Amino acid sequence: MKSPKSHEVHLRPGETLDEFMGGRLRLIQSSRGYRFSIDAVLLARFVTVNPGDVVVDLGAGCGIISLFLLLEKPVAYAVALEIQKSLADHASRNASLNGVTDRMGVLLADLRRVPFSEPVADVVVCNPPYRRPGSGRVNPDLERAIARHEIKASLNDILTAASAVLKPKGRLALIYPAGRVVDLLARMRAFEFEPKRMQVVYPSMEEESKLVLVEGARGGKGGVKILPPLMDQGEFSIVS
Repeated sequence: MKSPKSHEVHLRPGETLDEFMGGRLRLIQSSRGYRFSIDAVLLARFVTVNPGDVVVDLGAGCGIISLFLLLEKPVAYAVALEIQKSLADHASRNASLNGVTDRMGVLLADLRRVPFSEPVADVVVCNPPYRRPGSGRVNPDLERAIARHEIKASLNDILTAASAVLKPKGRLALIYPAGRVVDLLARMRAFEFEPKRMQVVYPSMEEESKLVLVEGARGGKGGVKILPPLMDQGEFSIVS
């Protein structure tokens, strides 16, 4: 990861400009607030995207997943939906910074009240807040707390939103704590998202899994593919 100075972008106090993918992807982020994690990159790598797909990213943060998909996969258009004004502002500026404003829209909106009157997405991705309210220490930084704890959105909220925006047979991809995978799979089926692909992420060969990637099809038939395990950060080094 690099944090170069730039004469092309006006950085506000408390912001950094970071480069990834050999400089192909540039991101404005908060220096002390919420910054994207490896989870977002793993999810962007994992999700299936077909040529011409429209993607909706629920809880988009600075726009990292949408931007990565637009650069790496055949996405026609990406919609980054974010509830926090500061992060939505970063996502909008990052779309401009990376020259994709014609293929990426940013909506300041609550996923519990999605601003779509009909399904628009072929693919929905979400790197959701993992931690239940009251579990563990809540970060005193509100931006980070909302991104990591179920303060503004629960798993049911996310699945309800996905149901509202996803077309029939569309795909939903999430990354979730391995310890809560049973909850995730059960809730997906309850919302008629049939799990079709899974990949388990391990910190190392000697440690228990921490994360799992799951992709489901809306109204899909039964049968799931379990992909080879992903160790550590996968191929994250190629984007730094």
